[in-house]
Amino acid sequence: MLLSKSVALSILATLGVNALVIPSVGDVVDVFAAEGKQLVAADKNGEGKDVASAASPKEMDVKLVDEKKQSTLFSTEAVREIIPHKYIIVLKNDLTAEQIQYHQEWVALQHVNSLATIQDDPSHSFFTATKDLNPTSSSVDAGGIVDSFSIENLLSGYSGYFLESTIDMIRRNPLVAFVEKDSKVYASEFDTQKGAPWGLARVSHRQPLSLNSFNQYLYDTEGGDGVTSYIIDTGVNVNHEEFGGRAKWGATIPTGDSDVDGNGHGTHCAGTIGSKAYGVAKNANLVAVKVLRSNGSGSMSDVVKGVEFAAKAHQAEAKKGAKGFKGSTANMSLGGGKSPALDLAVNAAVKAGIHFAVAAGNENQDACNTSPASAENAITVGASTISDARAYFSNYGKCVDIFAPGLNILSTYIGSDTATATLSGTSMASPHIAGADSEFFVSSKGVSPEQLKKNLIHYATKDALSDIPDDTVNLLAFNGAGKNLTEFWGASEQTISTEHKELIDFTKLENKIEGLIHKAEADSEGFFKDLENFVEGVYKSN
Repeated sequence: MLLSKSVALSILATLGVNALVIPSVGDVVDVFAAEGKQLVAADKNGEGKDVASAASPKEMDVKLVDEKKQSTLFSTEAVREIIPHKYIIVLKNDLTAEQIQYHQEWVALQHVNSLATIQDDPSHSFFTATKDLNPTSSSVDAGGIVDSFSIENLLSGYSGYFLESTIDMIRRNPLVAFVEKDSKVYASEFDTQKGAPWGLARVSHRQPLSLNSFNQYLYDTEGGDGVTSYIIDTGVNVNHEEFGGRAKWGATIPTGDSDVDGNGHGTHCAGTIGSKAYGVAKNANLVAVKVLRSNGSGSMSDVVKGVEFAAKAHQAEAKKGAKGFKGSTANMSLGGGKSPALDLAVNAAVKAGIHFAVAAGNENQDACNTSPASAENAITVGASTISDARAYFSNYGKCVDIFAPGLNILSTYIGSDTATATLSGTSMASPHIAGADSEFFVSSKGVSPEQLKKNLIHYATKDALSDIPDDTVNLLAFNGAGKNLTEFWGASEQTISTEHKELIDFTKLENKIEGLIHKAEADSEGFFKDLENFVEGVYKSN
């Protein structure tokens, strides 16, 4: 193995780099001035004032309501996708635990008061919408807060079923950043048909595939070692032989659902990330986070909870500091209408240290109109074909960061411990990127998601694809073909060294240091002094 990457930095100092510490981010919740095509904002007014935390719920009935000001209410334009009477409420940043607790108690009180106004109407649509939540409960207990979420100080809020009168009160609460109507979200699978596993071969070759290369995957045999990858999807067939005991169940978010992938979509994605035969990073540990039911659909609020689970699980693993742990990736091959809450959750999880890949979507439209494809901090992935064209269904636009194989992709499936299936969609493209992220981790522990995203884009094969719109990048993922990744990590060094007048040539530096090492074999006296002087001189001159 070559003396590699930031070797000069390693020699100058042994630094305990911790890129997994959650930063204090004050700009996570913005006003959303730029609205997506499918985003409807109603009753936009100014922000409220700060609220004292020491108050009882009844006292807060007065203090926490501003009759003249309301937070924004977001909703998808597709009415059929709205979940009746269900909402996601995102709170403002930097609230204390006491403020949040009192706020939720106040919401519960408002909900009870509003519910009392419809008790004499058992056919009301609210009772229809909430009847499956708790069948044994009476109508007086219907709805209310169902779940809460929090990703450190980056994002907090809750979801639940409420009447419009309660939502009107919530929107006037100065602690609330915005309210969003909860909506359906779907796995981004496009098609099922027979085919061959060409995707791995394509991401490991710069040139178009040929008869000699279409079935050859070049990769790092240590790829994914020490990396945990969260598959936020329909679940994973964790007992599949292809996973070799590296897959486990993390969480089931939908109420009343089971710890089983009854759909196959999540298992297929997991296989592309890290299975033995079909995976990009063949040693990655895989964790199932079930947010979609067996029919491949779910709610935005459940997906937000799944993102929260992954972020907290990653933080716990990083804090534990287990030997060999290098970091976490996540894949989310699903999508729906524009959801500010989901985009914020993904952005916050990335800030927390998870490297996120998301599907661009399969509607042949602008990816910026959908979530989580429009989440700025994630890597949004479009789909390409074996003939190096944009897949006809793949979304496009400025929100797409990179393309990866997404048509006729063979991977693991459900039905048995050896089952496979061939699927198509940006859902199949995104796991190639999550796998590539997991593979690159082997050579650089602790790199930030922001830096790895920049390097991945910088390292991609340029102008390889046809049918790419003018406002869309023409970049095809490349994994390095199992070779030394000096060029890949060179992008990182260039970013770090922007304050220097000239960029350091780390390849020449590496060769020079190796020459000094060989010299030391013959004449060890003065070696370390020569090495120290050389490295010091390089940095002084730059």
